[in-house]
Amino acid sequence: MNERANPFADLKIPLTFSTKPRDAKPVEEQAIARIADDNNFPSRQATRAPKIEKRKPRIRRTGRDQQFTAKTTAETKNRIYKRADEKDVALGELLRLALDALDREDAARGVKPAPVSTTRA
Repeated sequence: MNERANPFADLKIPLTFSTKPRDAKPVEEQAIARIADDNNFPSRQATRAPKIEKRKPRIRRTGRDQQFTAKTTAETKNRIYKRADEKDVALGELLRLALDALDREDAARGVKPAPVSTTRA
């Protein structure tokens, strides 16, 4: 009872299934390309994307071990990297310089700086 029933067991003719071979009809690649161009068929070949100039890696030993991530616009990101390159400083150092400048500007206007906390809120 554990065996499956064979639906073809009662047939007296052995099963032979096969397909008819097709005649190969070679078609020239140029003819295919011409027909595709005539009928405005797009190519399936991917177009090469323009090479995007990559910035060289910034590897500096600074002793900093905290990561800070922020979303910016492309323009702001380019400005940050440009200023860091001009000053020849790491991005963390550039951020510290910018914050120092903001603190000086606030002090000149008489704005009290916010207290610095060592824990993240």
